[in-house]
Amino acid sequence: MYVSPSSDANALSEWVTAVARELGLEEALDSATTVDMVLDLTSDVAHGVSRPGAPVTAFLVGVAAGRAEDPAVAARDYAQKVSRLADGWAGA
Repeated sequence: MYVSPSSDANALSEWVTAVARELGLEEALDSATTVDMVLDLTSDVAHGVSRPGAPVTAFLVGVAAGRAEDPAVAARDYAQKVSRLADGWAGA
């Protein structure tokens, strides 16, 4: 069954909204920006390091950000740091 990109994006948006609500995070994040950040991060890790590393990395960034004073800012900063690390990983 073919799923159009717009229907996939709608499903993702609805899912993220539902999960944020379930976890009490509606006020804590901008879902569109967060989704883009996480997708970029996991793409960098999947292509630069390993596919299975992508969701684990997203989890680790989330845990680290959750410990910060401002989790939204920390998540963005940590995602950028880890993306740079992944970009240079092939040479590591």
